[in-house]
Amino acid sequence: MSTTTAEDRGVAGEEPLSEDEYRDRLRELPPSAKLVAKVLETDSPLSQGQLAEESLLPDRTVRYALNRLEDVGLIGSRYSFRDARKQVYYLNY
Repeated sequence: MSTTTAEDRGVAGEEPLSEDEYRDRLRELPPSAKLVAKVLETDSPLSQGQLAEESLLPDRTVRYALNRLEDVGLIGSRYSFRDARKQVYYLNY
């Protein structure tokens, strides 16, 4: 579970999901999305490249997983403070 708060991520006013709701939404997703979510549970926020490195998945598969996770509202993104050209991703619970 991530210890990052909505305030730390710069997401004001966004309600985090309960753990049960998070797991229900995650249950129907492909294995690649589950792996990316698991990586984000242990280390967040991460860029797409960092997620590919940590998960050992190809960039294309990570992009697909991120899109699926975003579609069901399990992750959010923001621009990186270190490199404004990159987006970083975090869990919404």
